Amino acid sequence: MSYPKIYTYIDIFAGCGGLSLGLHNAGWKGIFAIEKNIYAFQTLEHNLIKKIKHFNWPKWLPQQEHDINTIIKQYADRLKNLRGKITLVAGGPPCQGFSIAGQRNEKDERNKLINSYIKFVSLLYPQLVFFENVKGFTMEFRHNTRQRIKYSEMVCNELDKIGYHVFGDLINFGEYGIPQKRTRFILVGIRKDIKNSNIENVKLFFKKLATDKYKFLREKNLGISPTVADALSDLVCGNSIVDTPDRNGFKSGLYRDYDSCYQYFLRQRVERNAIPDSHSFAKHTEKVTKRLKYVQSVSVKCKNIDNSLKNKIGIKTQVLIPLQSKEQSPTVTSHPDDMIHYCEPRILTVREYARLQSFPDDFEFKGKYTTGGKLRKFEVPRYTQVGNAIPPLFGEQVGIILKGILNGK
Repeated sequence: MSYPKIYTYIDIFAGCGGLSLGLHNAGWKGIFAIEKNIYAFQTLEHNLIKKIKHFNWPKWLPQQEHDINTIIKQYADRLKNLRGKITLVAGGPPCQGFSIAGQRNEKDERNKLINSYIKFVSLLYPQLVFFENVKGFTMEFRHNTRQRIKYSEMVCNELDKIGYHVFGDLINFGEYGIPQKRTRFILVGIRKDIKNSNIENVKLFFKKLATDKYKFLREKNLGISPTVADALSDLVCGNSIVDTPDRNGFKSGLYRDYDSCYQYFLRQRVERNAIPDSHSFAKHTEKVTKRLKYVQSVSVKCKNIDNSLKNKIGIKTQVLIPLQSKEQSPTVTSHPDDMIHYCEPRILTVREYARLQSFPDDFEFKGKYTTGGKLRKFEVPRYTQVGNAIPPLFGEQVGIILKGILNGK
């Protein structure tokens, strides 16, 4: 009797579990996940550990939030013992220091976590590595202290040194069934000592990803580039208002009928009369609501409004994008005030953020909804969890292609 091959992985910098959910749907089995923030780990734990029992969590590792450097320091021998048992190490370090949407600070302490990623891979020495980060990861810093080298090149060079054929490219998730223009740097590596391993096999990952998406999405009855309305029209506020179950003093909306295949796909495992998880509306003042209505009335493009309009209505925010129903969303970030709903004068809810990231509606988010001030650097509330995630639908496509490459297909 032959048994199906088990593909195992460890998700580092796992966040709330977007990539892990995608790999689960592609038939992979998680061993454990490393996530430093307690809120993000609570979400991952609730959905992937408790609800679907996706991880074969080892007894020697406490099932809780962890700093990757602590894991490396305290459990190096345990990690080495897993050599030969792990197919893939996946994940990408925090991107704030590299993001062109943020301050883009080369001295950001979180940038050093790249070294932790390399160290972790060297200890486990898996067959495959998968790395994701923002587009800015491929760009030089203006006053680069690394002899003008890009951080993407540094990661490729370091993985090559420890024994991997690697290749990276920019991928727009909006071309893979996600209703959001989200370009990310994706890197894949195959260990050099694996049979038939070469750089062409690594590049084949990106070729297969581009060609196989049509069959993948067709089988799920999904389109290649869904729009904002395709994702959100059944979640409009309207007159269906109830108290938010887990947020005192706030209101939530109820489901309307499906209006697209994308909505049907994400709602398959929730009841029609259920209150959508994390679909809590912001409390806008009358003044703010009036401003947002005006922006919607004069805007026809899904892009940041110009400074003259911001000055006219008294808005000092750096980014304010009025979504358009027939376009894709711009990149979802951790700032909920950056985007206006396409047909209602309000910002998006966490659930609407999650829809733009392809999270199914039965995936429930935990922890605070928002945070602010200095706490933004340390806390990861629900909006941030969604904004930082890899879309599960894209993660599933990644998992399928990686299995095919290992199988010689």
